[in-house]
Amino acid sequence: MTMSQATARVSGDQTLDPERGKWIVRCSLWVICFLVLGSCQRTPHDNPLAVASPDGRVEVVAGRLPGGKLAIRVRHDGMDVIAPSTVGWRLAADEFGPLVITSVQPRPSVAAPDRTALPYRELIVATREGGGARRQVNLRLRAYDTGAAFRLELPRQPAFGRVSIAAETTELRFPRDYACLAVRHSEYLNSHEGDYAAVSASALRRGALYDLPLSCRTGRGGETVAIAESGVERYPGAYLVRAGAHGVAVRLTPLPQNDAIAVSATLPSTGLLAPWRVVMVADRPEQLIENSLVAELAPPSRIGDERWVRPGKAAWAWWAGLDASGVPNAGYNDATYRRYIDFAARLGLPYFVIDWGWAARPNGDDELADITRFRPDVDIPALSRYAAARGVRLWLWTNWKTVNGQMDEVFALYQRWGIAGIKVDYVYRQDQVAIGWYHRLLAAAARHKLMVNIHGSPVPRGLERTYPNFLTEEGVMGTEYNKWSRKVTAGYNVRLAYTRAAIGPMDYAPGAFRNVAPAAFVARKKLPEVMTTRAHQLAMFVVYPSPLQSLADAPAAYLDDRNRPLPETGFLRLVPATWDETRGVAGAWGKWIAVARRSGKRWFVGVMNDGDVRSVSVPLRFLAPGRWHATALIDGDRPTVVAGHEGPVSPATSLRIPLHATGGAVLVLDPA
Repeated sequence: MTMSQATARVSGDQTLDPERGKWIVRCSLWVICFLVLGSCQRTPHDNPLAVASPDGRVEVVAGRLPGGKLAIRVRHDGMDVIAPSTVGWRLAADEFGPLVITSVQPRPSVAAPDRTALPYRELIVATREGGGARRQVNLRLRAYDTGAAFRLELPRQPAFGRVSIAAETTELRFPRDYACLAVRHSEYLNSHEGDYAAVSASALRRGALYDLPLSCRTGRGGETVAIAESGVERYPGAYLVRAGAHGVAVRLTPLPQNDAIAVSATLPSTGLLAPWRVVMVADRPEQLIENSLVAELAPPSRIGDERWVRPGKAAWAWWAGLDASGVPNAGYNDATYRRYIDFAARLGLPYFVIDWGWAARPNGDDELADITRFRPDVDIPALSRYAAARGVRLWLWTNWKTVNGQMDEVFALYQRWGIAGIKVDYVYRQDQVAIGWYHRLLAAAARHKLMVNIHGSPVPRGLERTYPNFLTEEGVMGTEYNKWSRKVTAGYNVRLAYTRAAIGPMDYAPGAFRNVAPAAFVARKKLPEVMTTRAHQLAMFVVYPSPLQSLADAPAAYLDDRNRPLPETGFLRLVPATWDETRGVAGAWGKWIAVARRSGKRWFVGVMNDGDVRSVSVPLRFLAPGRWHATALIDGDRPTVVAGHEGPVSPATSLRIPLHATGGAVLVLDPA
């Protein structure tokens, strides 16, 4: 009997036939290699506890450390990208005793039937305690061509009716001192907004909480990895903390009422599933942005018919301070909102997002609003009808605390008003209770055909696949920070493309057209500015993924002195919000990046640069054979000026593009 034919049992408490005896010898030999040699020259077919990706380049391996603890390692092209690392749980009441591997069950290459999914190979390693209660724990491994994933599973069993978990003991050790981009927090409760700054693994601060993803160069050519998680349910979200000389450990967000417990749950019939710990792997740093593992590993859609879910771009008034040229007393009133609706209709935008300020506040602006009523001078149902007549639908902002406890009541009302979606803000949490709330919110919104955008939120964990009405989320320091700080630099924007933008939708709100050089920038709340060129802002619509893209600026910013759309405004009308294919084309780690995305037969390329002047080469090898026509918008002689170029290109073309400091470029490529 071979591993490809059946589950192999490797427990030592049964009568062994010669084949099974041979199996135990193999396992024992592998454990020695895992612990001592650090690199066994054996193929996955020889190693019963290893599974390789369909292309054979990525391998994830299980094993046991001294004392009976489970461990994993991840290899790429035959070399460790994650060195042998502990995997496990620490229970609130006691510890798991030494674990014995009882069976190893491989699965062939698998592709999920509900989508064009990435193929993978899977291995399930079943274990139990060698003594005591003999409790069972499974370790599930997956190998994709673009990375590896593993998760702990606690099967339903007599020893557990209810489980309380204090922590995970899971680590991801690096074989050398990686160069990383990381965002640091000091508290579990935070907005998940910060700079993914350059730091070596050995310089990560002890005790600091690092958000996901952690992106790192391995030191082997362009090889790059990013650590993330997916499939979080009945479980908290995780941070990373420094472990050892150069590595990280999983730190679960504790329950708000008891910081000694992270998970408290009655085991469902399917058992308790920890989130997937994801190791994305790329040959070059810019290829991380085309990695879809976080979404692929999440559960498939739970909302049934999703044809009513319509991604698109939106006008947005909040960032510009509700500026509305020609509207007397512009502010929280119907006249101002109608001005933005008219602009959305003129530009072909399907949505207008009405942010803070529309709802009734009988106890003053410092108290929670009544989101079932609206303030004087605002009539949401009338605005919804006005918008619908112009081909535009409305999104409404809410504080998460006002939604809690009355989801179906509020969402049914919004459905009657004709509202397209809700923007839920200030959540700031990723503990087990909050994760459950996200699932309930998205399911309730789907019942009333409402799309969702969550702000003050954790970073993505694949929920947009499970609930396709979940279009986008924040978990990023976006355009809004220009209203009160100098934190959103061009370099920070580029670093986002190698980190946060690689794991899921990101509501950054690009398209700010009041562009100045950093030396001239002054933070202000009304009609704020940005420290990048206009071409850099255009490139964000291609580089940053978000099925709901909210244009940051006021309508007047996108029009010339004769009230006609600027040439670059035409690009905003043309660029899609969703894509059929993505390629990381070129770049330099954290310095500049070129990303190509396809919609139908048309390709768009966005190029973003940091604060240094440079000239870059953008190869067009991703194009299909044949002749193509390129239209380019690149930096002009001032931050507010974009120069246009066009001409024939082919897949053999490599375009040389001059980039200003804080600059960028966009290309539109059509079959000739």
